[in-house]
Amino acid sequence: MSAVYIAGIALCSVIAQWLAWAFRVPAILFLLLTGLLLGPATSLLKPDELLGELLFPVVSLSVAVILFEGALTLHFRELKGIGKVVRNLCSVGMLVTFAVISTSAYLLLELDWRVAAVLGAVLVVTGPTVIAPLLNAMRPTQDIDRVLRWEGIVIDPIGALFAVLVFEAVMLVGQSDVFSHTLGALVTTLSVGFSLGAAAGWITSQLIRREWLPYDLHKFFTLALVLISFTVSNHLSHESGLLAVTVFGIWLANQDDLEIDSVLEFKEDLSMILISTLFILLAARLQIEDLLALDAQVFFFLAIVLFVARPLNILLSTYGSDLPIKSRIMLAWIAPRGIVAAAVGSVFALSMAEAGILDADKMVPLIFTVIIVTVVLNSLSAVPLAKLLEVRQPAPSTLLFIGANHVSRAIARGLKDQDIDVHLSDPAWENCKMARMDGLPCYYGNPQSEHAERYLPLGNLNKVLALSPNRHHNALGIQYFSHLLGENKVFSLKSSQNHAKANKDSATFLSRQILFGDNGSYAKLSSLIAKGGKVSATRLSEEFDWQQYQEFNAEAIPLFIIGAEKSVRIITEDMERPPEQGEKIVALQPPKMSLIKDGQQNGASKNPQLQATKNPN
Repeated sequence: MSAVYIAGIALCSVIAQWLAWAFRVPAILFLLLTGLLLGPATSLLKPDELLGELLFPVVSLSVAVILFEGALTLHFRELKGIGKVVRNLCSVGMLVTFAVISTSAYLLLELDWRVAAVLGAVLVVTGPTVIAPLLNAMRPTQDIDRVLRWEGIVIDPIGALFAVLVFEAVMLVGQSDVFSHTLGALVTTLSVGFSLGAAAGWITSQLIRREWLPYDLHKFFTLALVLISFTVSNHLSHESGLLAVTVFGIWLANQDDLEIDSVLEFKEDLSMILISTLFILLAARLQIEDLLALDAQVFFFLAIVLFVARPLNILLSTYGSDLPIKSRIMLAWIAPRGIVAAAVGSVFALSMAEAGILDADKMVPLIFTVIIVTVVLNSLSAVPLAKLLEVRQPAPSTLLFIGANHVSRAIARGLKDQDIDVHLSDPAWENCKMARMDGLPCYYGNPQSEHAERYLPLGNLNKVLALSPNRHHNALGIQYFSHLLGENKVFSLKSSQNHAKANKDSATFLSRQILFGDNGSYAKLSSLIAKGGKVSATRLSEEFDWQQYQEFNAEAIPLFIIGAEKSVRIITEDMERPPEQGEKIVALQPPKMSLIKDGQQNGASKNPQLQATKNPN
């Protein structure tokens, strides 16, 4: 019977994730609803009976993997470039939030001071998995988007590490009445956690760097070492394991010459599975009586979390900055809590309950109450408030190129010369490096990954162009972004008919292979560029219309039409209307025409038709 329940949890997890994808909302909402329906509402799922003594180890090991994956995204070099505001939010602001929430929980809810302290530490974490979908829907101005997105990325591992340290400190205080013994035990716990985490990171980096570990074992070995580090650290010093895996992840993330992309991708997939399963299990453990036991004081507590802790955090963190007042008001409202708060808090609650600490059973209901309220209120009110404050970006304008190969870079440079916003992505580091050397922003990785949600300007994407020579990459990108932006906003180069039949490409991918008309193939574009072809722009006029342009540029491949206010239309096989007077044609010119155009710049030609093709200033 247990196998049926486990299989059912897996199925429900997938359905919840699919519903979140379909409705474009944070997955945490449907996972939470699923857990509440299976647990408190119907009593179909009883995690304590299902897993028994395995419940605590399963939850603890899952949280260890989740924290390790979050720590893998924390690069020290990025901390230097995120600005004073984000640094304050993740340091001074975090401490202010902790102090306000802990104090209010102790005074208002009359919790045991140890429980109140741990609750306050857990609730400082927001998290990118909740923030990213919210920002994509809200499309705030760049300053708000940058602050919230980076706060979510950085506060995830730092806040979790802070919560671990607070938990260890209060647990040690509870075990000893002698200050010196407590301080010594805390130092021991920190020393064990940091030492084992650093040792695990050093061992892993050496094995990978020296190629003593086969590539196929990178992911499996890293996962095994995460679990071993966690358990050994806990064995040597109680509750130091979460600290160890966090340090382990941060160590690997900051090894610049270490190739861990496969590890990060694997951990993303594994974290999604664990988060989905874990959140349903934790929500199902809630009891109706526990929720009803939260009296009216909890509403005052929630009001302090929403209207005192966060605004005070923003007030102090933005002091002396040049952020507009409207941006600060928006930042003061957006702070949804997510899976890290639920998972870490549940582990702490189980440990404190085992230690016999009073009020430990109230921690999980309070954490889930804060999660529900913040996620629902922020999700429902973010867009209206952004409109009211006039802090939304104008219509999305960025073109995302899937692929940063020489064809993509040439086209992107041509558009950038016309002041069109472009962003490239590629899983090959050499291509990304070349793009960045050309001054083109480029995301290193797969644009449809969870990691990309944190770094790509998804809220400002206008169109997506799949220009990779890898048909598989194009197909995945088109399928992903067609749901996010709509099918009329995604385009791809053609794949051969043989490829399409052999691989049974999706109907969406096949229907969107319409880039650049009949000549829109990677091989054709690549050949012209390799021979010296260049991307240039030509403005149409009454004397030089679209028909004349086609006659004069018969060998060119028209790519885009740039209209008023830098609007961009893509030239396809089924254009709704041809280019008009005053619009620019961006095209890939063959080498011969490129030379003629270069000659124009030096006065080599006086032909008025040639002069019409000259790039306007």
